[in-house]
Amino acid sequence: MGDIPVEARIAVLASKSTQTTGNQRKTMSGFVIEPPTVTTLPVQGSDDLFPVSEIYCVGRNYADHAIEMGHDPDREAPFFFMKPRYTVLTSKQQMQYPSHSQDVHHEVELVVALKSGGQNISVADAVDHIFGYGVGIDMTRRDLQGQAKEKSRPWESGKTFLHASPCSELVSIEQSGQLNEGNIQLRVNDELRQEGNLNQMIWKVSEVISRLSELFYLQAGDLIYTGTPAGVGPIARGDRLTAIIENVTRLDLEVAQG
Repeated sequence: MGDIPVEARIAVLASKSTQTTGNQRKTMSGFVIEPPTVTTLPVQGSDDLFPVSEIYCVGRNYADHAIEMGHDPDREAPFFFMKPRYTVLTSKQQMQYPSHSQDVHHEVELVVALKSGGQNISVADAVDHIFGYGVGIDMTRRDLQGQAKEKSRPWESGKTFLHASPCSELVSIEQSGQLNEGNIQLRVNDELRQEGNLNQMIWKVSEVISRLSELFYLQAGDLIYTGTPAGVGPIARGDRLTAIIENVTRLDLEVAQG
């Protein structure tokens, strides 16, 4: 393949990969080491999969959650953090309770999946970049996050671990329409823990996409976890979690006993 242009080589190599749901190895040649795993999410009504690129998360995007976390809910500029794609867990799978923590919290969120990206996207154009939506849970090692905050250190250790970003199957925007409102909730062992409405977001989805694109280069395959309503709390081994965006999608998972 030495005389073939780089772009063509990439296309040929990509054509040799085999797509499967979840984090699974792909058989490919032409690399000095085996390529990283491809993380994918299922799409409602389709056999094709959505390949995950980056995961962005919005902090304190619901006023009632900002208050319960001890912050002023005024409409300050949104802030963001990221998670690696290996943290994704799909519906009806077991979540492993992470190590080094005794206080793991659930945060149910609308997830926005992008079909295209770029920089400096306007609010008006942001919806054109949306592939669809899911419901996800931003899992958090609250004790490690708190320890990092006390020392004014980064708190990736509180947010990043295996299975820290469960997400449902995606629903295309053509099926769901643009989601500006709708009930979002989380139940643990059938007990309602979190409930809110998407119209309560301080920064709306189009505004979040626009602001993100000012700070980062967005790409097709990016996921955006858009913030959580009030009611965050701990999970335990053996818990059953159900996250729902009413009339759109749901996520079911169980925390492993071991």
